[in-house]
Amino acid sequence: MARIPYIVDLIIPAFNEEKAIAKVLDDLPPIFRHVIVCDNGSTDRTAQVALQRGATVLYQPKRGYGMACLTGINYVQKTHPLPDAVAFVDADYSDYPEELELLVRHLFDKNLDLVLGSRTQYPGSRAAMGLHQLWGNYLAVSIIEMLYGVRYTDLGPMRVIRWKALQQLQMRDTNYGWTVEMQVKAARQGLRIAELPVHYRPRIGQSKVSGTITGSLRAGYKILSTIVKYALT
Repeated sequence: MARIPYIVDLIIPAFNEEKAIAKVLDDLPPIFRHVIVCDNGSTDRTAQVALQRGATVLYQPKRGYGMACLTGINYVQKTHPLPDAVAFVDADYSDYPEELELLVRHLFDKNLDLVLGSRTQYPGSRAAMGLHQLWGNYLAVSIIEMLYGVRYTDLGPMRVIRWKALQQLQMRDTNYGWTVEMQVKAARQGLRIAELPVHYRPRIGQSKVSGTITGSLRAGYKILSTIVKYALT
């Protein structure tokens, strides 16, 4: 496959993913300038394992998925030259990291601003998602379509966005609302958006969000409130 003639950096937020992070890093396609693991206050060997695999490791003790992503963005902001695009993937090995190349190529081949990996379009991937994830996704994307007129099928973590578009979005959320904030703002601003089907499997270890009833409820409330908040501003 031809080399990608663009600069693309990858941000991986991570919290206690010692058992999964090596698999994620080992399966990445060799298309990224910087692979940035944002250690979000881990108490295990996540950072050490990532360093051993050659990743750039940033430390952000203030907990929050969005906080880890913002830390990665702040790092990229200081690089020279700035990238053409930035990709995101989770550190739990539920996504298939090798599929990031499909998203990156689609972004540039189709002249898009944002490409999202949709976990709901393959039956096997849907089977790996919990019922609460499927129902929550359906509810969230339905409300987004009703309020913003853009049809999504998923709020999945795997995505790639042009650097200029990411800066334009002015991301702010520091926690569970990160992914939906990006999608809502992209819809509001009329970005060129596409989804590609991606594979999904049960994560390694227990989810910090959907692994508990309390975590799921907090995440669900934050996602829905974020959707509505930007519709009212």
